[in-house]
Amino acid sequence: MHSLLPVSTPSASPAQFEEGTTLDRFLLETLRDHPEATGQFVTLINQVTLAAKLVSARVNRAGLAGMFGATGTMNIQGEYVQKMDIYANETFKRALEHAGVLCMIVSEEEENAIPIPPPFHPGKYVFAMDPLDGSSNIDTNASIGTIFAVFRRKSAAGQGQSEDILRSGRDLAAAGYIVYGAGTVLVLSTGQGVHGFTLDPTVGEFFLSHRDIRLSPDTRTYSCNEAYSGTWPAPLTGWLAGTKDPAAGWSARYIGSLVGDFHRNLVKGGVFLYPPSTKAPSGKLRLLYEAFPLAFLAEQAGGAATDGRIPILDRTLASLHERTPLYIGNANAVSEITRLLAT
Repeated sequence: MHSLLPVSTPSASPAQFEEGTTLDRFLLETLRDHPEATGQFVTLINQVTLAAKLVSARVNRAGLAGMFGATGTMNIQGEYVQKMDIYANETFKRALEHAGVLCMIVSEEEENAIPIPPPFHPGKYVFAMDPLDGSSNIDTNASIGTIFAVFRRKSAAGQGQSEDILRSGRDLAAAGYIVYGAGTVLVLSTGQGVHGFTLDPTVGEFFLSHRDIRLSPDTRTYSCNEAYSGTWPAPLTGWLAGTKDPAAGWSARYIGSLVGDFHRNLVKGGVFLYPPSTKAPSGKLRLLYEAFPLAFLAEQAGGAATDGRIPILDRTLASLHERTPLYIGNANAVSEITRLLAT
């Protein structure tokens, strides 16, 4: 797995940071002793947090701002677009395109990759995002979020090319997500562990709140929409039936947004399942801006992620909106499910 840092030993280990450390200081201290670093990544994350603050503020007053409900149109995924989907997509694009750090942006909401418009200067990274995962939950005040993946560009210069984005998940340089819920939390990994930062809205700053997050390997909690279980592979429905035995010690927790369920399982322990079905035999989640970044975070936290056959990060993207099944969370549960699906 590729680390963002060009040298294997960081200038500051996670254990050296106290809770209350700002995200900006965390990044700058981590990169301090690396002369190869250009500062583009720090700038990128600063722009991500700017967009996150704007989206968080709008989510918190969505009802007052007239942002509830759908627009009546459908996106490239065949899904109804919510008003907040459009706002989040445009907010992240505007925050990122001018900073001189990206050569390409890819969004769930847009059919094609988004080039960096002139006169802005293309940079060294590619940014892929689901601008607002779970946006249909806004009307019910449930957790929603932004998921993102960062690659270093392969092409030499100028606008990004297909080779910069159609690649293996093992090429990821960084990944993260922002949860907009009771608080706004940014979870980030650059290939050296997973750390969470909570927004203090009174000062407009993200502070370290979850240091070196580790996925419990044994927690027996699962998250899935069991209403569709009749359309899933038979070994999986058999496994689900087994979880109902009180002696097995399983419990179910399901929020209904990928980012919300993953965040809960990352912090508390558990496994999230989104299997293929008879209606969607290739799976429904997007490989690039949902499965790749969350799999990167899961592995960095000591967990695992698979499509039922191979680790998610071993996949190579064939098209921007390629879909996949996803089993992700604590390593023991993912391994157990993978063995069952192989039978």
